[in-house]
Amino acid sequence: MLTYELIREARKRIAAVVHRTPVLTSRSFNRVTGREVFFKCENLQRAGAFKIRGASNKILALAPDQRARGVVAFSSGNHAQAVALAAHEAATHAVVVMPRDAPQAKLAAAREYGAEIIFYDRLHDDREQIARQVAESRRATLVPPYDDYLIMAGQGTCAAELLEDVPDLDALLVPFGGGGLFAGASVAAKTFRPDISCFAVEPAAANDAQLSLQRGERVCIPPPQTIADGARPQAPGALTFPILQQNAEDVLTVSDEELVVALRFILFRMKLLVEPTGALAAAAVLFDRLPKRVRRVGVILSGGNIDGDLLASLVKDGGP
Repeated sequence: MLTYELIREARKRIAAVVHRTPVLTSRSFNRVTGREVFFKCENLQRAGAFKIRGASNKILALAPDQRARGVVAFSSGNHAQAVALAAHEAATHAVVVMPRDAPQAKLAAAREYGAEIIFYDRLHDDREQIARQVAESRRATLVPPYDDYLIMAGQGTCAAELLEDVPDLDALLVPFGGGGLFAGASVAAKTFRPDISCFAVEPAAANDAQLSLQRGERVCIPPPQTIADGARPQAPGALTFPILQQNAEDVLTVSDEELVVALRFILFRMKLLVEPTGALAAAAVLFDRLPKRVRRVGVILSGGNIDGDLLASLVKDGGP
C-alpha cells in the first residue's frame, strides 16, 4: 500500500538530491479565475520536472548489489531524464526505452545525463515489455514511471511540501498521465488535510483516467494524440487506479487549445516556462472546470521541459 509513512521516508531519502521548489502566486491569474491559486513549481525542479523525486527514491532505496547492476526505465521523456540523472548521481548505469517521437529536448537531456537509449515505436511496440526484457537480460532493476509504491511516494513529497507552505487549501489539482503523481500527491494532501478535494487533470484527447473512473475499471484507449506528451499512457496504472478511485473527487479534462492558452498565460504573465503537460492543472482552473465552492486551490506545475521549436510555434501562433 501507499502510505504517508512511505512518503515521509522518501522525504528523508531524497532530501539531499531534490530541490524544495517554490510556491508562487499570481494576482493576474487570481483575478481572471476569481480564485486564490497557489502554484507548486516543479517546472523549476532538477531535470525540469517532479519525476526526479520518484526516480531518486526508487534508486536510492536499492541494495548496493542491485544498484551496481544498473536500472532500466521506459518513458516518453521526463521520467527518462530523471532516471538518467538519479542513476548518474547514484553511480550506476541507466538504460531508457523511449519512443522514436520523443521530444528532442528530453531525449538530449537523458543522453547528457549518461543514459543508454533504446527506441520503440509508440504505435506498434509494447514499451514495458521491451524494458522488462532488457532488465531481465542485464539483471538490472526496472524503474517504472508510475506503477511502483516507491515511485509514488517520491512524487508525493512535492504535495507534502505544498501543504506545509499553504495548509488551508480547498482543493489540489494534479496532472494525470499514469497516475503516480496524483497517487502520491493525493495521499500526502489528505494526510495533511483530510477534507481537501483532489482532482486529476488530463487532456480531453487522452481521457483514459476519466473513463476509468466513470466505469469503475481500468479503461485502455488507443494511442492518444495530444501535445501533452507526458499524459499519453493509454490506461491508468494497475496500482495507481485504486488510489484514483479512493482519493479523486473527479477527473477534469482540458483541450489542447486550452492548454496552449494556459501555457502562454503562465509564460507571459507569470514569467514561468512550463511544458503542455505541466500546464494541465492550471488550464483546468483557468477554464473554470472546478466547482464554485472551491476558492483556494493548489496547482502542481509538473514540468517545464519543452522543445524550442514547439515552444516557438505555440508562442507565435497561439495554438498547436
